[in-house]
Amino acid sequence: MQFISSINDAAMTTLVSIWSYDLSWLEFVAVMTSLAGVWLGTTGKKITWPWWAISSALYGWLFYEWDLLASASLQIVFIAAAIWGWIGWGPKGAHPRVATNRQRVIILIIGATATAVLAPWFASIGAASTWPDSFGLVFSIVAQILMVREYRENWIVWFVVDAVYTIEYAYNKLYFTSVLYALFTAIAVRGWLRWKSDLNSEAVSL
Repeated sequence: MQFISSINDAAMTTLVSIWSYDLSWLEFVAVMTSLAGVWLGTTGKKITWPWWAISSALYGWLFYEWDLLASASLQIVFIAAAIWGWIGWGPKGAHPRVATNRQRVIILIIGATATAVLAPWFASIGAASTWPDSFGLVFSIVAQILMVREYRENWIVWFVVDAVYTIEYAYNKLYFTSVLYALFTAIAVRGWLRWKSDLNSEAVSL
């Protein structure tokens, strides 16, 4: 236990202070690996998934330290999805497809219902955030599943989720991570456009 505690203390040591914000080594490394994973995801390359797994493990650790329990729990799902994505995507990466309107409606109904159920529960266990974190948890899982299943709509969901997280983390004074999620929001737009281009290319080749 002493060894683990020492590692945790070292990881949470301040790397640099930016405008009175103390950036820890753990947050810095988590941010860098996350950026690499998400950027590679926009290209549809299979190598994105190991980066997702590593960054998720680091952020699970970080969010636990910050008492953002829903966000910490979500990282376990991300790690499992990274394994699923690595196995499920072909050697050449993703082959984007489009969801039907019926599938989109079902996704919205399930997501909204799950968010409404989870928010009061997170409040009861003392989570730092409730509704935003619950929304992020539910729809991040939705986005991750859509991404693993190679549906282009994953980028729309990521755009909304990342925008919500940008505001939530800024409100909780986690400014560096808030900036990261603002970048994720912009990268989601690139992902949408890139996967659209891949879809058009595949249609032409057929």
